[in-house]
Amino acid sequence: MQRLSESVSFDWRLFRFDILGSIAHAKALHKAGLLTEGELQQIETGLLAIEEEIVAGAFQFRLELEDVHMNIEAELTKRIGPAGAKLHTARSRNDQVALDLRLYLRNECTEIRALLMDFQRALVGAGRKYADAVLPGYTHLQRAQPVLLAHHFLAYVEMLERDKERLADARKRVNRMPLGSGAIAGSTIPIDRAYIAQLLDFPDVTRNSMDAVSDRDFVAETLFVLALIGVHLSRLSEDLILFASSEFKFVKISDAFSTGSSLMPQKKNPDVCELTRGKSGRLIGNLVALLTVIKGLPMTYNRDLQEDKEAVFDSIDQIKLVLEVYSAMIRELEFDAGVMRQAANDPALLATDLADYLVLRGLPFRQAHEAIGGLVVYSQEQKRALPELSLEEFRRFSDRFAPDLYEVFQLDAAMTKRVAIGAPSAKNVAAELEAWDARLRE
Repeated sequence: MQRLSESVSFDWRLFRFDILGSIAHAKALHKAGLLTEGELQQIETGLLAIEEEIVAGAFQFRLELEDVHMNIEAELTKRIGPAGAKLHTARSRNDQVALDLRLYLRNECTEIRALLMDFQRALVGAGRKYADAVLPGYTHLQRAQPVLLAHHFLAYVEMLERDKERLADARKRVNRMPLGSGAIAGSTIPIDRAYIAQLLDFPDVTRNSMDAVSDRDFVAETLFVLALIGVHLSRLSEDLILFASSEFKFVKISDAFSTGSSLMPQKKNPDVCELTRGKSGRLIGNLVALLTVIKGLPMTYNRDLQEDKEAVFDSIDQIKLVLEVYSAMIRELEFDAGVMRQAANDPALLATDLADYLVLRGLPFRQAHEAIGGLVVYSQEQKRALPELSLEEFRRFSDRFAPDLYEVFQLDAAMTKRVAIGAPSAKNVAAELEAWDARLRE
């Protein structure tokens, strides 16, 4: 039963926030006239000494005391006597753990946001390094249209920016102070919750004591954001795994972020990408696990909620580790601009441009699309690339073709025409890189 009940083996990580919250609670008890100035000083000094010992690895957590909260309170009472026993006045472990978890997640949201920004800086840096590199863009994993490599990277910068926004938005709901809600219905002792919120830098307090102790929406929301970050990183990983393969040969991943095969000496495996892709499943799993725990709980606090912490700790640990390592890997990627350009120079990638050519000469797009589709089939049957066909052959499919049609197949010229907002012309992409660089420096 002890082994089943205990959580201190993992929730000890909340110690800083438990002590921070306890000091604020002690100040509120003092303000309410329930602690003397001397008792408050004893409690604060004792808690800070315990914190120092935990940081130094000198504190012995005891499983029989179940959790981090009881371990710290019991040790404090042992050291300072009756003053320590007063600390739990007007407080339950229900609102205490809710507070600790919110303080912890608030801090972690800030740290993860900083790691996301560094990841964005790495992507923007890679985009600037290979500002002129062109590669095929893909839909359905089939070559579609040429794009700049920097534009490809900037797509992920945009995804990560939305992740940062979601994280900041989730943090708003994390950042509400639950202490003072008691076990379920508050306390008859007049604790100034607004004062505690001020001490702990919370902009607001929770408005319903029952909801405050049972709410784990803020945890689920944070885990969702972390899972989505994992999904985005998994997609980038899939791109890089393909691009690093012998079939593509677009990129080399540094040896520092790869390993060889245990059997085949010629192999170099994209470990960081594969591990990241795998961890996305773990992040999704933690979210699903928490949602499954809370879906059938009656009001208010139930012991099932103890299952929230391992999912939270694991997701935060994994996403922080991945972001740190992946950012370093991005900065050492070596792209082969020549190989990518050769792939992007496939005339078939400009078939849509050829349809646009006809549209600009007055042909409705559906008819232009049909004409180019027939032309592509004809080219394949003749085993000749589109630019190798004669003007007369082109005109079999539309009389609007003129000698200048061959200019469509000039890759650099085609790229300069993609000037709409969000399109990958060199001018647009350079401006986006500059804007993101400035934004991330701020």
